[in-house]
Amino acid sequence: MNARLNLLGTPVAARLTKHIVSAGKAVTDSTLPAVTQELVKIRASQINGCGFCTDMHTKEATHAGEESVRLNLIAVWREAKVFTEAERAALELTEQGTRIADAAGGVTDEAWANAAEHYDEDQLAALVALIALINAFNRLNVIVQQPAGDYQPGQFG
Repeated sequence: MNARLNLLGTPVAARLTKHIVSAGKAVTDSTLPAVTQELVKIRASQINGCGFCTDMHTKEATHAGEESVRLNLIAVWREAKVFTEAERAALELTEQGTRIADAAGGVTDEAWANAAEHYDEDQLAALVALIALINAFNRLNVIVQQPAGDYQPGQFG
């Protein structure tokens, strides 16, 4: 299976991808815990059906030492006892922020307040940005049918 469009080999798409990656550096450099960042990227990618991003971020999390049981339970985090309250708040915000079209009014005040109990304003800003950025990457990859399975940790530097 090949992608419909080479996102790194097409000048416009390559520039766009470069800018999204650059914007993501603000999140990476933030104090939002790296493990939370990976959980958010994986959960949004699962919801959006982005095989490429799910493959990538699951492998990156594994490479960083994340436990397989936690990775296997991200999709059912509400029923799992392996996530902290802060991670659960981030996953809830991720789900609501990813499913905006499915819920009139978008993210609930309750989900926001719960996240705000666990993260300071800079971390909340990073979390919101991360949710937006991973959703953008998911949409790019789903639209072009980017194949999954071949990603190697650190592949993009």
